Amino acid sequence: VQLQASGGGLVQTGGSLRLSCAPSGRTFDRYAVGWFRQAPGKEREFVAAITRSGDSTTYTNSVKGRFTISRDNAKNTVYLQMNSLKPEDTAVYYCAADRFEIGTTSDVYSYWGQGTQVTVSS
Repeated sequence: VQLQASGGGLVQTGGSLRLSCAPSGRTFDRYAVGWFRQAPGKEREFVAAITRSGDSTTYTNSVKGRFTISRDNAKNTVYLQMNSLKPEDTAVYYCAADRFEIGTTSDVYSYWGQGTQVTVSS
């Protein structure tokens, strides 16, 4: 599965962005999807994940209440709505997918997108 992440950009503190993740050539509803991010000089970290059906989500503590992961299986797309952005959210954001219920660590995902840059200015 090849994944395409999009929607990144430059935004001021407190602003919003919506990231999208879509596969090429596959139906997405059999895959759990996770979002991860990697800031310069730091390890890749988990951000949010959603089950195949979309009935369950999980978030890292630092984004709870600000980020929302969702999916529209009819449109074959998973979204990460990011509100109240902070400079510490600046990173390359990656979406990942695999055929299990849900995952919160990068090593369990087999398929990755190319990443989209999110920059939050202070």
